[in-house]
Amino acid sequence: MKKISLTGIKPTGTLHIGNYLGAIKPAIALTEQYDARYFIADYHALNMMKDPKMMHELTKEVAAGWLASGLDPEKVVFYQQSSVPETLELTIQLMAFTSKGLMNRAHAYKAKVQANTEKGEDPDAGVNMGLYTYPVLMAADILQFDSDVVPVGKDQVQHVEMAADIAQAVNANYKSQVLKIPQAVVQEDVAVVPGLDGRKMSKSYGNIIPLFCSEKELRKTIMRMVTNSQSVEEPKDPDKSDIFALYKHFSTKEEQDALAKRYREGGMGWGEAKEALFQAINRELAPKREKYNAIMADEAGLQKILAEGAAKARPLVAATVNRFRKAAGID
Repeated sequence: MKKISLTGIKPTGTLHIGNYLGAIKPAIALTEQYDARYFIADYHALNMMKDPKMMHELTKEVAAGWLASGLDPEKVVFYQQSSVPETLELTIQLMAFTSKGLMNRAHAYKAKVQANTEKGEDPDAGVNMGLYTYPVLMAADILQFDSDVVPVGKDQVQHVEMAADIAQAVNANYKSQVLKIPQAVVQEDVAVVPGLDGRKMSKSYGNIIPLFCSEKELRKTIMRMVTNSQSVEEPKDPDKSDIFALYKHFSTKEEQDALAKRYREGGMGWGEAKEALFQAINRELAPKREKYNAIMADEAGLQKILAEGAAKARPLVAATVNRFRKAAGID
């Protein structure tokens, strides 16, 4: 049997090229090797998103984005986190084996406390219990499926390690493998995708290239990429160009060699390089954009796909919860 892979994505903003290259595309590729479970993490998003209309719309956008990018709901378990209530029971079970000290070391909580301290505020100002216990819910997301691997960015490795720590505490207490120990998988080659300003592409930096914007908007956005002041005539180093770094993700080896030659020869302006990038990106995204728009126009169809995914997920999660209950003597 194939090993199990799990990935979740929070519906907290517009999907962009960084999400696609750093999370969605490599996660979908893993479906060839693993028995995959992918979910829309709306309960995680609730920690920061309190607008119901935005929550509903972004949940739709994220789900449609994964499907349009090639995720096949017939081959994977694809569902909305809030549609599987058994996850919350497992979260409560895991809390009994999670130390407060472990939660104190979570990156998101530590960053919030540091920011508050630097501003002279109460260290826990603006910290809700959802944020504080975020790693336990994430551990439940992972452990409920007996996940073998969890594809994550480097900044999320800690959460997988915490899930492993909690599972080990459970297993040690009951002297049996109640929960499987997961491992993080980091896709090193796409861990950092440059944004419009050269920093990591991120909604918080406002430097993203939206994944499903119109062709016109895609070109306009790419043309805003920051470059140096080299003239058209000057030779340029493709290895120091964010434009070329992105181009490599959407082009063949032959195309990369040809454009790199143009860089080094001189006589090519940044506008031409950006146009080459636009053409390469649009070639890959145009059919996905069309599929995305069709999915977004059929909300009933999208909800049906997610409901069917939840129906597949619930008995799998219930099996883990019941195994825990039996081990704990509360069955």
